[in-house]
Amino acid sequence: MNTADLSALKPLAGIRVLEICNVAAGPFCALLLADLGADVIKLENPGAGDTLRAWPPHTGPENDRLSENFASLNRNKRSVTLDLKNPDDNAKAKSLITNADVLIENNRPGVMKRLGLDFDSALAINPKLIYCSISAYGQTGPRANEGGFDVTIQAMSGIMSVTGEPDGAPVKCGVPVADFTAGLYGAMSICAQLRAVAQTGKGVHIDVPMMGTSLAIAALQTSEYFGVGKDPVKLGSAHPRNAPYQAFKAKDDYLVMAAGTQALWETVCQILKSPELLKDERFTSTALRAKNQIALKELIEVILQKDTAANWIAQFSQAGVPCCPINQYSAVLNDPQTLAMGWVQPMVMANGQQTKTVINPIKFNGTTAPIERRPPRLGEHNSEIVE
Repeated sequence: MNTADLSALKPLAGIRVLEICNVAAGPFCALLLADLGADVIKLENPGAGDTLRAWPPHTGPENDRLSENFASLNRNKRSVTLDLKNPDDNAKAKSLITNADVLIENNRPGVMKRLGLDFDSALAINPKLIYCSISAYGQTGPRANEGGFDVTIQAMSGIMSVTGEPDGAPVKCGVPVADFTAGLYGAMSICAQLRAVAQTGKGVHIDVPMMGTSLAIAALQTSEYFGVGKDPVKLGSAHPRNAPYQAFKAKDDYLVMAAGTQALWETVCQILKSPELLKDERFTSTALRAKNQIALKELIEVILQKDTAANWIAQFSQAGVPCCPINQYSAVLNDPQTLAMGWVQPMVMANGQQTKTVINPIKFNGTTAPIERRPPRLGEHNSEIVE
């Protein structure tokens, strides 16, 4: 691979990032930068390190078992242990800030200031530093000092109010969407500010509020409220403005089918051999189908009961109607598309355990960046960085 190819795969090569984070939002933000070539130094407490290290499953030899959860968010990083409450270790952290381009922290507001490592203190050490703070509610405002985790932010931000079946109990999204959305916004903002700081020479503070980023991705729901003054409601797998566009029960299993245009709806009716649905006044437009989607779903499922989900999926897909199974992860990780795109790659953990991980799926010039470093042991890189 030539130098030009490497620069495309590692556009952040030469950028040094300090990560003072735990669990998901901050580590995921730093992971995205690490996968793009940044040198990420993870500062961890000498005791247990990142809380995620304790999360199961743990694999490897009985006397050296390591967390697969931790491994999934901490490849391509180096680990240094520092007790930031200890004056000597705190001084070492400040020394690292001197040569850093970026600092990411996801502590509750006020913690970094008590440690003397807040933005103003860091900027005095390094005037060009990009300092990214990820927190539950942001650095200012009446809720700034409140803590939060993914589930509480999903509740506060409105996500849980539109998740689940209409008459069901509150449920969260199965993926920690609040955590990872904040990480994505943080990484995007850091990349943007790298360009600005290179031009101005002036450091910047990035305030990433999990509640705000979770609210921002709900653009369709918030615009609905702004437009009609009513709260969006839970619809299960259905869509408030499109139908048929949800999960349907076939003879043996569920499938998801999305006929999002009039042409696709007409194709669906042909496959279902139900011209009467096309003529039904309740279903003659997208808006009417959405309005009457409960009745529409019942009629479609009566027909779908005549065959298996796999056969219906094959028919719809062949005709160009988006249709697929509801995969478990064992299925999607082995899907032909996943394998063809190389999204799952082998990875060796520090204890020699052979595992796999889902890499950054973005391609540059048709190629995805390889894994440069396995997930580090706690404090593995002390000697080469701070001692």
